[in-house]
Amino acid sequence: MSQKSIISSIPGVVSQILIAEGSHVTKGQELLILEAMKMENAIVASFTGVVKNIQVLQGHVVNKGDTLLTIVEGQAQEEDVKLESEAEQSGINRLTELRERKGFLEDANRPKAVGKRDKKGQNTARKNIELLVDEDSFIEYGGLVVAAQRSRRSEQDLIENTPADGLITGRGDINGSEFESKTSCLVMAYDYTVLAGTQGTMNHVKMDRVIAVAKEQKLPVVLFAEGGGGRPGDVDVQTIAGLYIGTFVEYASLRGLVPTIAIVEGYCFAGNAALAGSSDVIIATKSVSLGMGGPAMIEGGGIGKFHPKEVGPADIQTANGVIDILCENENDAIIAAKKYLGYWQGNLESWSAPDQVILQDIIPNNRKRTFDIRALILSLFDKDSTLELKPNYARGMITCFARIEGKPVGIIANDSSVDAGAITAANASKAAAFIDKCNDYNIPIVSLIDTPGIMVGPEAEKEGTVRKAGELFVSGAKFKQPFMSVVLRRAYGLGAMAMMGGGTRKSVFTISWPTGEFGAMGLEGAVKLGFRKEMEAISDPDEREQYYDKMVEQAYERGKALSMATMYEIDDVIEPKATRSWILQAIKDI
Repeated sequence: MSQKSIISSIPGVVSQILIAEGSHVTKGQELLILEAMKMENAIVASFTGVVKNIQVLQGHVVNKGDTLLTIVEGQAQEEDVKLESEAEQSGINRLTELRERKGFLEDANRPKAVGKRDKKGQNTARKNIELLVDEDSFIEYGGLVVAAQRSRRSEQDLIENTPADGLITGRGDINGSEFESKTSCLVMAYDYTVLAGTQGTMNHVKMDRVIAVAKEQKLPVVLFAEGGGGRPGDVDVQTIAGLYIGTFVEYASLRGLVPTIAIVEGYCFAGNAALAGSSDVIIATKSVSLGMGGPAMIEGGGIGKFHPKEVGPADIQTANGVIDILCENENDAIIAAKKYLGYWQGNLESWSAPDQVILQDIIPNNRKRTFDIRALILSLFDKDSTLELKPNYARGMITCFARIEGKPVGIIANDSSVDAGAITAANASKAAAFIDKCNDYNIPIVSLIDTPGIMVGPEAEKEGTVRKAGELFVSGAKFKQPFMSVVLRRAYGLGAMAMMGGGTRKSVFTISWPTGEFGAMGLEGAVKLGFRKEMEAISDPDEREQYYDKMVEQAYERGKALSMATMYEIDDVIEPKATRSWILQAIKDI
């Protein structure tokens, strides 16, 4: 059997001898430690065998090239016990410590907390993230952080009971199977099982970090906002009011740069609600209570005592426009969030269109009869592609996203079944905000027009219609993407112009279905106003009525779509089934 020497590759001091003469060693096993320049360097066996003739002692100084020991080459016996080096033990302990520490973050190791969520039919924060992001794509930022309460609680208590300081942050892919690019997303999820999802000192720091990454890399953010607002128990950092905290303004500054989506379940108050309200879109569940102050703050302000469920419930917050999309539960909310984000992510290769012949019969022959505008939208755009925002707020104006041949578009549409489709102050604000959103994210707009104009009268003016209608014109003026106007039936006055982004020549095209009718104001009103003297001169009531009817009929003839096209005030009159072709031509190069 051959005997080989182990030679020192560096100069140093022998700090540890890890084997004894006669012991069996295996290839790669550490034999001794040389310390040089305050660093420990392990000398390992380059083959398997038995140790002979150790030529150094602990504390000896050796030079590069010195013989340290010899090994008689041969197979070690199975019964030989390998001596673990101190360095090796240290490495194993550090890895074990890390694994144990991260174990406190896992739902599987928190059965009590998870059980409480299960009883309420709610997901944990980590479960929601798992449902949101593509499989195995999530990496967590700041998972080892604990609450800033070391001066009042033990380290182990904080590790076990305040994992991630109640806010899970990180990044992953969303909709990666549908889109080749723009799939990375940042996630911030308040964990209600940790101190009621409150905003702690350290989770503000974590959030600031994620927001900075979102800005730098222009990545969308999904926020699970459930929680109770500020946390007074973080006593490690001395502060009086904390009004210097920059999280809120930094998060708000993402608006217009990248999509920000808030998903809200259960109780969401104070600071958590402020972040939700700063988001592009709020997607909430039916069990939500969403308010700028929770019961404790309300009672402290002397306003009264309320149960959390009485503060900002779903029915209130959908009717007033705070909630954009209302879902049955968290799972459905996550599906909606992924769909919403998809419009920003780009085009889908796979799509299918409804039979466009259906559109031919949607508008009634009776020009005063209402019709189902939502059914029209579902029939015009790709199947299963629509997502409506704020359906229960300002109900005379529809705002939604959809696709045509897989390409995303925004839609504004008048609903003639609500106030005859007149544009109220709330309708104008709703449409203006949606136009701005589409402009921010480079999504073209299709406007489906059937309006008698902007709502007028003393009651309308109490709602601030002058300013809010003006906002709709401002949003149209600023819009930089293709704006496509399709007149379904009535297009009267300033309301029609506002629905066109400013007028028939502002749109990239303005077309009408055969049922379209146009005027500077409602035609009946125009006749009464324009021919008042002539009608007052007719003393016989029947004759006066006949004259009025004749003038109205002439007005309709002048204002019908074909007449408008003849004077080239619009680009064309088309059959409804041709609408998709017009839209597609306008956006196909986007």
